[in-house]
Amino acid sequence: MAQLLERLKNEILVADGAMGTLLYSNGLDNCYEAYNLSHPADIKKIHLAYIEAGADIIQTNTYGAKRHKLKNYGFDDQVKEINQAGARLAREAAGDKTFVLGTIGASRGIRQCDLDLEEIVRETVEQAQFLLETGVLDGLLLETYYDAEELLAVVKALRPLTELPLITNLSLQEVGLTGTGQSLVDIFSQLIMLGADVVGLNCHLGPYHMIQSFKQIPLFAQSYLAVYPNASLPALDTATDSTYQFSSNADYFGQSARLLAAEGARIIGGCCGTTPAHIRAVKRALGGLKPVQEKYLTPLAKEADFLRQVKTGETLVDKVKREVTIVAELDPPKNLEIAKFKEGVKALDTSGVAAITLSDNSLAHTRICNLSLASLLRDEISTPFLLHLTCRDHNMIGLQSRLLGMDLLGFDHILAVTGDPSKLGDFPGATSVYDVTSFKLIQLIKQLNQGKSYSGASLKKATSFTVAAAFNPNVPNLARSGRLIEKKITSGADCFITQPIFEGETIKQLADLSESYEQPFFIGILPITSYNNALFLHNEVPGIKLSEAFLEKLARVKDDKSKCQEIALAESKKLIDQALTYFKGIYLITPFMQYDLVLQLVDYIKAKQ
Repeated sequence: MAQLLERLKNEILVADGAMGTLLYSNGLDNCYEAYNLSHPADIKKIHLAYIEAGADIIQTNTYGAKRHKLKNYGFDDQVKEINQAGARLAREAAGDKTFVLGTIGASRGIRQCDLDLEEIVRETVEQAQFLLETGVLDGLLLETYYDAEELLAVVKALRPLTELPLITNLSLQEVGLTGTGQSLVDIFSQLIMLGADVVGLNCHLGPYHMIQSFKQIPLFAQSYLAVYPNASLPALDTATDSTYQFSSNADYFGQSARLLAAEGARIIGGCCGTTPAHIRAVKRALGGLKPVQEKYLTPLAKEADFLRQVKTGETLVDKVKREVTIVAELDPPKNLEIAKFKEGVKALDTSGVAAITLSDNSLAHTRICNLSLASLLRDEISTPFLLHLTCRDHNMIGLQSRLLGMDLLGFDHILAVTGDPSKLGDFPGATSVYDVTSFKLIQLIKQLNQGKSYSGASLKKATSFTVAAAFNPNVPNLARSGRLIEKKITSGADCFITQPIFEGETIKQLADLSESYEQPFFIGILPITSYNNALFLHNEVPGIKLSEAFLEKLARVKDDKSKCQEIALAESKKLIDQALTYFKGIYLITPFMQYDLVLQLVDYIKAKQ
């Protein structure tokens, strides 16, 4: 049969639709790719159904057949077998009349991927090699790539491996824009330069929004266009209240295919929610339609350029680079009796600290929303707030919504934290969200500072957040933590706030480690409140060790609360002296709302200046 690219010169080819949608409807809902081995007849039956509906191109059931994805189901030792079985099943169904594309899905998506880019590329190359070894493919299909960086790196790695066509499909969250706000034309041009034979879009968006995106895409001289829309936007199935369903809109899908062809698409298939009925409607609607040879672009209306707002007053980062700067943390209350909390905030305000930080459900214990408390008290104090924001309690929608609210209210300093798992707190059965970790959250905040949402859409105005990153120096080998610091700096961290340090040697080691970084460090100091408090920290909190000499001093006066606090404050002052030898930033953590201990340490620091 004629080669795929030869056919695309003069024809619009119809591709197949969703595989997972049909497997799920047939009661199979585990690792879809493993069904190549356990349920080959079901896989082949779906391929044949799409071919019977009119598909000129089908794809292998190998979308998620990378090693790290199969590992989630215990099939990581069968990567080769699963991929090659998928390729052979598709070829058996296709015969010599239908093209077969080896499908490789993205690793990065809306949710965080734990692999770095090098590891992702290595696993993608492995999967591609297994698919290509079968010798039954007409091309490779790279699809559902939300992250353009990943797709560009993968195409660069795969192009030297084969002369077969590479079809590359991005996925969008906003019409016409990648998640970083780049235009499709820019990314498609880069893909073509790296050797992509077909560029296009698939998933997430339905036909209408795909058409709007394609209106801004030109006809490329060196490449063709592909499109695989979802059947529609998904809706929650009211019968189950846990699964999603798509509209049964095959005729509409077929009509949309004609509009996509008018925008230059030469491969038109379907993604989530599409069935053989949708593909049959596409085949019927196209009805021998020839591909367009020229088109007039209708780019998205450009928004007026905006200038980033200049902050009034200096940031904590500016201040700490110039002089000793104190930040004090206070935990929001767990109940609605906030008189003591307000008293503490006002006392810290009059002490002259540079900022008051409010934690975000620290240790997974439910507390009053820190943004609400800051809003309530902002007119009663002059000290700015630094608000913690945890990835544990907020999905991507909630994170961005909260950040935009913070900007509108004028809270522009944030400590981005991943957050302790829910099982540590007072609701151990609660879900820990973790759509992203602190690394990605920092990147998101910095993207908002460029005036772009996480999906790439314009915010009409840039935010101006200063982002602090958390750092735990209480690890067995602190010298090896440089990579973690650098990763957070690369993500966009403006400064670092450490967990409480109880050993002077740790402060010295951190000074050596951080010497080459421009980002300042605020050294965490937590006053001990009692002998029992010291024992708890020493024995039950991972990574924290108190000196035996200090514990012995407390043990001798353990029944005298005032003596214990006198010894504990002396130890905190000793640590502060060591910290100020190397750093200008001090982060005082209030224990159990005993802000009087923190006030004494503030006075001590100020007296030294």
